[in-house]
Amino acid sequence: MTSSFTIPRGVNSPTGGPRRRRFSRARTTRVLAASLALASTALGVTGCDRAAAGTLHGSKLELPVAGGTAVVDTGTLAVSARAGDGRRMVLSEAAAAVGGGLGKPGAVTRTADGARWSYPAKGLSVSAGVEHGRLRIRLRAERDGSVSWPVTGTDRAASSVQLPRGEGLDIPVRDAFWNAGAEKGGLAGSTVDVGAELALPLWGYALDGSQGAGRQGHGVSYLVRGSTDIGTSLRFASVGGRLRSTATHAFDGGAGTREYDVSFALTDGDPVAPAADYRAYLAQHGKLGSLQRKIRQNPATAKLLGAFHAYVWGEARTATGVERLKRLGVGRMWLGYDAGPHPMDAAAVRAAKKAGYLVGPYDTFANGQDPKTADSPTSAWPDRVYPDFCIRKADGTPETGFGGRGCYLSSRAFEKAEPTKHYLADRTRTMTANGADSYFLDVDATGEVFRDHTAGHEMTKAGDRANRLARMRRLSRDFVLGSEAAQPWANEVLAYDHGSGTPVADGLWALERDKPTWGNYYPENAPKAFFKPVRLPAEVAKAMYDPKYRVPLYETALHGSLVNAERWELSYEKLPAQKTTRALLAMLYNTPLNYVLDGRSLTEHGSELAALQRYFAPLHRAAGTERMTSFRWLTGDRTVQRTVFGNGILTVTANFGRTAHDGLPGGCVDAKLRTDAQPRRLCPAQLTPAGPAASR
Repeated sequence: MTSSFTIPRGVNSPTGGPRRRRFSRARTTRVLAASLALASTALGVTGCDRAAAGTLHGSKLELPVAGGTAVVDTGTLAVSARAGDGRRMVLSEAAAAVGGGLGKPGAVTRTADGARWSYPAKGLSVSAGVEHGRLRIRLRAERDGSVSWPVTGTDRAASSVQLPRGEGLDIPVRDAFWNAGAEKGGLAGSTVDVGAELALPLWGYALDGSQGAGRQGHGVSYLVRGSTDIGTSLRFASVGGRLRSTATHAFDGGAGTREYDVSFALTDGDPVAPAADYRAYLAQHGKLGSLQRKIRQNPATAKLLGAFHAYVWGEARTATGVERLKRLGVGRMWLGYDAGPHPMDAAAVRAAKKAGYLVGPYDTFANGQDPKTADSPTSAWPDRVYPDFCIRKADGTPETGFGGRGCYLSSRAFEKAEPTKHYLADRTRTMTANGADSYFLDVDATGEVFRDHTAGHEMTKAGDRANRLARMRRLSRDFVLGSEAAQPWANEVLAYDHGSGTPVADGLWALERDKPTWGNYYPENAPKAFFKPVRLPAEVAKAMYDPKYRVPLYETALHGSLVNAERWELSYEKLPAQKTTRALLAMLYNTPLNYVLDGRSLTEHGSELAALQRYFAPLHRAAGTERMTSFRWLTGDRTVQRTVFGNGILTVTANFGRTAHDGLPGGCVDAKLRTDAQPRRLCPAQLTPAGPAASR
């Protein structure tokens, strides 16, 4: 059994059919309806275009979309579809609102691309149309309230759900593990914030028959557009042993969330189809970044290609430590350091640049504490930044800062002050006085944004997002910029991120708070929180790293725009039991491993790091600026997986199983560049030093 997804190249041909591109001489790959993305449909109201604008039969509005016809019930917002082969699908059940349903709809008025109507009892106006082959439905509220819609996964043929938690998951809807509650690692009964907790503002479903060889598959992708992901959540329920999900949007005038904008795309049901559609959506709207363009603007960015990432401590942040890395044969690295009392000095930075490495500080503009008692230099600000810039809730109390310390600082307050006070510019200048050419700005690109009620710097969550984007854009002009768990709205300004590669399960946060088990932030030269090896609880390990559930949604959407790695507290050596899986995933997804290093770890693991980096470097140099153009499962149990980048520039096959497949041993990966006569093989476990992980 195989499943494949291939992203078409180019836009619609003059005849309206998608261009098809061969990936092998043996067969022509299927071009998925999902990539309607790159399909541009012009709609009008006269002549032949009258049909394109759809038809209305009673309460049923039928609209032509890429891959078939969408049917919207104007009375309930239920949505169904007929695929081109006649297959009927339920895309959403009827909407629900506070106090019951939507009420009696108003009159339906035809528009150029569909129709508009209202639900007077709920103060909602609705428009439905087609854009680039997608069904687009927009809701606008006259007053505060909420709507639970779309209601998804209810089609009896629904077989799996695609969820961009971190890099991405494809979950069989009948899987017992995921139908359990969150306390057991599952999804049932849990709610995720679409704008804050998902790596991409989307989800999708595949239907039975979608992932079998030679079958025409079906599925649907749901995309929450623009900034309307703010105020939107997705709740999972297990109904009859099957996972369903319902989105809820909160309409709040004060929060600026009175609009809700959702697109539906018919796909062929492949596991990364929703992300492929999103990549195309970003491109169509001029929101897709390019690493090649970032390199042209700042040539130092090219040093990310082939580089592993590491935060350095103790000896590793000295010139001597950098030279040790180079002698081990590590060709490229991104080296980061915290803002403690002993950052990398100018000599260490010069050594790093001479070695061909990027180097930069960890910083955050998000936290403020009393400068007299601040426990971190990044939280100490001049003048009255603290407490005057604190974000305040509606009741006037400050928004407590990270780890319960100080407060979160208002991006609006900083933006207003920056032209005259230069707080951010001065901070950056101080942090990079050693000559650093990179910068890691924690928090700014994450989904967690705030509303500020403080008089003088009031701010909505969308405003917070815009302010952060503006200051990151300024930083990106001078530095190779990275941030935490980058949301796609920041992909144009960032060169790399740490965190979006990690599908965090709730149990991870509980484990990290257990300091005796996880480790604390000392000793200063090798904090146990970063260096102490730990074993994940079985349910957390399964939810995060079981390869049969993992799919590259984030890379499908954004590979070639920025370089994505795992969270910095989850260094490669932190989780010994997951090392082989994580190495295979990194090579399969063409993403770097993230380390923490001190003198001891250079001695114990330096040779292993160097061997892994030497394998990765030519692959990433060739394909790091390319898009992921294919993802496939080669076996029915999903243990053997294949990716293709740049339409064949690089092909990677990873075997996560225990038995060989077509000559590839379990626990190994083969990578073949277009110019290679034979694949390059890596078996990570063979590089690991003998014996158990050393304790710290």
